[in-house]
Amino acid sequence: MKRGRGLIKGTSNSAKVSIMGSKYSAGGRLMTSNEILSTSRALDRKNEELEAERLRRRNLTARELLAADAPLDVHTLDENEDAPRDDFADVLDGTARADFSHAGQDFAARLGMDDDVLMEDLRASHNRLFGKRHDFRKRRARTQKLVDAFQCQMEGIADAYVNWELRSSAEGLGTLVGPPADAMVQGHLPIMVVDLFSARIVDLPLLAGDDTLSSGFVNQGYFPCSPTDATVVLTTRTLELFRVTSLRCPRLAIQPFVKSLCDIHGLPFRPYLSTQFSVAYDVYLATRAIVDVRVKVLLKRDAPNWRLKNACPACMYKLEDEPHLDLPFLSTKDGNNSLKRWNRRERGEDGVAGASKERNDDRTPPGDYYLTRAEVDVWAKEGLDDLLKGFVAPDDDEGWEPEDGGCTDCWQNMRDDVTSKAWGMYDETGIFLSLCSHSFVLVVADMVQSGELGKYGFAVTHHLIDNLGEVAEAYDIGCEFGERINKHPVLGPFARHHHHRSLVGAFHGHGHCRLCQLTHLATYVPGVGLEDLEGCERFFSKSNALSASTRYASRFHRQQAIATYLQHTDVFDTYQALSPLLVNKYKRALEVQRTEPALLEAMRDLGVTHKSTFEGWLAREKEVLTALTREPAEETLAMEYYQKLVNLQAATLRMNNVLHAGSATALAPSHANYEAQAKATRRLEAQRRHAIENHDKAQMLVNDMEVRMSIAVRWVADSEEWMDAAIMVRRRRYQRALDHLQGLIIARMFELTKMNMSGTGYKLRRHIAKALQARSRAVQTAVANYNNAASRLSPPRDELSWEQVVDYAFLSDFDLLRDGREDIRNEPWAKPSGRIAMDMYFKIERAGETIKRLNMEIKRLMTYIRDEDDCLRRAEVSVRESDGAAMAHQVHLYRMRQGRFHDEHRRRLYALRKVPGFSGSLEPGTPINKERLPPAGVVLVLPRVSSPPPELDADSPDADSDDSEDEAELLTEKYALMRITQDDDGGPEDVPDVGEMGM
Repeated sequence: MKRGRGLIKGTSNSAKVSIMGSKYSAGGRLMTSNEILSTSRALDRKNEELEAERLRRRNLTARELLAADAPLDVHTLDENEDAPRDDFADVLDGTARADFSHAGQDFAARLGMDDDVLMEDLRASHNRLFGKRHDFRKRRARTQKLVDAFQCQMEGIADAYVNWELRSSAEGLGTLVGPPADAMVQGHLPIMVVDLFSARIVDLPLLAGDDTLSSGFVNQGYFPCSPTDATVVLTTRTLELFRVTSLRCPRLAIQPFVKSLCDIHGLPFRPYLSTQFSVAYDVYLATRAIVDVRVKVLLKRDAPNWRLKNACPACMYKLEDEPHLDLPFLSTKDGNNSLKRWNRRERGEDGVAGASKERNDDRTPPGDYYLTRAEVDVWAKEGLDDLLKGFVAPDDDEGWEPEDGGCTDCWQNMRDDVTSKAWGMYDETGIFLSLCSHSFVLVVADMVQSGELGKYGFAVTHHLIDNLGEVAEAYDIGCEFGERINKHPVLGPFARHHHHRSLVGAFHGHGHCRLCQLTHLATYVPGVGLEDLEGCERFFSKSNALSASTRYASRFHRQQAIATYLQHTDVFDTYQALSPLLVNKYKRALEVQRTEPALLEAMRDLGVTHKSTFEGWLAREKEVLTALTREPAEETLAMEYYQKLVNLQAATLRMNNVLHAGSATALAPSHANYEAQAKATRRLEAQRRHAIENHDKAQMLVNDMEVRMSIAVRWVADSEEWMDAAIMVRRRRYQRALDHLQGLIIARMFELTKMNMSGTGYKLRRHIAKALQARSRAVQTAVANYNNAASRLSPPRDELSWEQVVDYAFLSDFDLLRDGREDIRNEPWAKPSGRIAMDMYFKIERAGETIKRLNMEIKRLMTYIRDEDDCLRRAEVSVRESDGAAMAHQVHLYRMRQGRFHDEHRRRLYALRKVPGFSGSLEPGTPINKERLPPAGVVLVLPRVSSPPPELDADSPDADSDDSEDEAELLTEKYALMRITQDDDGGPEDVPDVGEMGM
């Protein structure tokens, strides 16, 4: 990083001092303020001497300069060399001109040197005197040295930042707050201060009590660009503006922001300015991270994985006496390759990428969102042995048998030969993300030089189960991934012990085969409700904007940007959208329940007396589709024996042909070439041997079948048994071709029904259409195989064309189904009216589950709002008494950040209470986790506020009806804390009011 250059031209040399904010003395301690001033004065004197010497040399002539520098010159000729060469020493060192001939020979001959040696000496001498010095130092450790230099100062910088924020809380970022009023100024230092609309040299005061120069800058609202000899600082509000703006617009990177500052200041952009800004911004984010950790320590929220266990109030703030849910916690996970990062490598020979150019940097991203590479790699195939060491399966583990059907080989991210291919041009090839059903981020991992491998899903699943217990996860390949989890020797017993369930989201589920949908699609899984479990897709549509600013970043800066974005999204986007999400889900579930009269009418038309009949239809459909995937029991040993007889007949014919060909070769004309004849003989001998071996093998298999079937006389082609078995085999091939075609057409028709159903969104229609297009090639192949098998029957069946298959709209139109092993055209679940009734039933069932879950989640949210606000108010008072006003102010900022949307949540939920059909309760409950509740002896008082209630917009969906007087009072309740302690007389003692507590 270049030093001493600001965002304006003409920076004076007097500003280019070298004062180290973390300068160590000989004893290894940090320099005091007096020592810093002493060093500053010494450097000023040194700069004055250098300036005087520069002015003196400016007035010298060229010959005087040569004479003055002569003692410093390094001559090529040795002092002990012969005299004739001494005469030309001035030529070799460049102080005199050489007298060369046109051929360049005379001077070399007079020196007694070869031409090549002379030119090499001249070149080396010239390079030493006038050439550019080559820097052979390694740059890989440059970033790490910068990090280490700042690291020893970060605690002091954090202390200074906390104090500065307290002083600036009254004025805010609109005013540059200077040093404390009572500070003792020991001197001034000229520094380039870069603000939003100005960049100028300012004599910043040096204050007594500052540990380092960097902490002194931060204490006045400036962050340095260098840990040791900072000459440029950036104002805190400039860094904060970029932080907030880049989080709201992730495409905004440092370089365009710095270019904007240059445009405002009227200066041309220089690349080193981005480097300076990046260093200061990293220090600023690291400082905020340290302060956040201190606040969590004070609030006792620093336990491992505390954030994960409290990520979502609606999912995780469980209350006492709640009803049981079949699936207590729903989540979704998926991989995304948009946030790739370029792997910077040196240019090797012939353009091949060489070694990595990444600079050493041991910093880690803020927060605990990230799983490290080591935590993920233990779940790779190579790390399986380490996992098995000391592993003991749970006592209740009974093993697992895979379910029939599914689409194991249909997805690219299931194939190891595809996903194991690393993208050589990238280091991280994307992220693997897990969210709860309300889109709060649970955990994230980097996909490193690979596609979406199984180890990422395994690591995320184990991490969630280990911390949250019973978890149901939706994954776009949930059918296959569930089988992989259960087959895993370590994760399988662990997941079964905790009742883990793998699902497929509603959107991706329609890309799977129909049999897979019946088992894993969220619509048919009890307990899921109306959740689509596609939160990752919506999240990626926003986070993909980060790719523009992280594609060429370093590993740390990429992870820092992602982690900061995730944290900001959870607090300011996802939590704000929580109550609207709950309200919209509730209203949608009520709309679905209102379709129950239509379902009852359809049941009367279909002759269905009980709703459980639809469950039987679903099981029947699954049974039929499962039967089409395997051989029926009617295919007996007779067809197998017939097939082996056919194979023996073909092997015998092949052997006879080879033996006959060998005999013909033996009678070949004598004039044939001997070598060619010998080669042909060896080839025929090998063919004869192979034919005999194949014949003997086929004979052995036939003999074995005859023993198993107790056949005394072998069947022949004219026997009745042979002809009956031949008919059965042709019929079998036809049936197998028809079964395969039938399964594909059934899936196609049901998907067409879903695509044309009312309520199916445009994107899901397009998704189903693409899946149908991909399956069309399989249908074409199945049609060709069917026609081939149908032509071999006696009498032959009519051939089927692709156009006929496309025109089929209902199973009743598919007349070929009459030739199947089981005609399903008259099955009620195969008719359009039955399909519609089935879908209505399962939607209504899932809607009831959704309302049951939402009633719990709404009550949890109301309880969380009360407990969180009260807990943080108590903590603010306690911290003010024990740790001072500075940290109390940080707790206050944390409380305001956590509670800025509480009033909005309460307003929306109270409005939901007026919607017809609402069956929940808004009264807070008692949480199972008591950490937010007040200790014994503290009573919460909720005073009633007389301010007018907030008005609802008439066009707002929350303004469905008028508020009653009681509801208006509930809408305007403001929580306040009164700590009551019992004195000797039993009387209460009030805590200072809100104004006195700085709230």
